[in-house]
Amino acid sequence: MEIIINHSSMIPIYEQIVEQVKTLIRKGELKENDNLPSVRSLAREAKISALTVKKAYDQLDQLGFTVTIHGKGTYVTATNADLLLEDQKKELEEDFEKAIQKGRSFGISDGDLKKLFELILED
Repeated sequence: MEIIINHSSMIPIYEQIVEQVKTLIRKGELKENDNLPSVRSLAREAKISALTVKKAYDQLDQLGFTVTIHGKGTYVTATNADLLLEDQKKELEEDFEKAIQKGRSFGISDGDLKKLFELILED
């Protein structure tokens, strides 16, 4: 599993790890029962704090993407299609919000934004 950390990004490092692991799961590159690298191993490899990796793994556990078994490691949970779909919808919704805000900042009316969206959907 390769995690790439962008130290100049405004996105916190633990969130970068979470998003990259979720993406690997969505793409099927990480499957049920696959073992993630140990906290220390990933921290050493990425040259970041073990506490940062632990925070990312804890968040993945809370979101239901992984389960951590004390003394054994962190494993990918059974792929929950509903959970993955909900996560994808949330990401798409955030992208739509950004596009709407950008359109409004250009002075484009909501009606014109809707028309543009419908036009794009027709393609």
